[in-house]
Amino acid sequence: MLTSACSLIYDKHVQWQTVEPEVFPILYATGFAPISMQKSTNETQRMLMAIKASKIAAYAELAEQVYGQQVSSKVTMADLLIEDQQLSASIQGVIRGAKVVKSYPVGDVYTTELQLNFADVYNIYQANQNRKEIKDVTHF
Repeated sequence: MLTSACSLIYDKHVQWQTVEPEVFPILYATGFAPISMQKSTNETQRMLMAIKASKIAAYAELAEQVYGQQVSSKVTMADLLIEDQQLSASIQGVIRGAKVVKSYPVGDVYTTELQLNFADVYNIYQANQNRKEIKDVTHF
């Protein structure tokens, strides 16, 4: 009984080693926004607003690819007839490390193309989180 109790008294030192994935996927997303429908009387301002809107739309598409999309629906029936039908979708997440590949107008639509390389995402999270595994344990 004394032998097993002594092992609880010993201290230990743990060395950690980071684990890197074998493969890093690259995701692409495209966002679109109409230029003429932006709420401004100034043409330059409409263009700038469309640029921003297309970039936000591309980020939403990336978030959908990374985190998925939550879909919920509701149908109301009365006398075996559909009275009301609702469908909603939402996306929530944080996208870090995405890069704008191209941003250009096509007619009246502004287009933004993004790329998300998970090697960059891995490096960002390594710098912020210190995710590690046990490398060595020394008992004293």
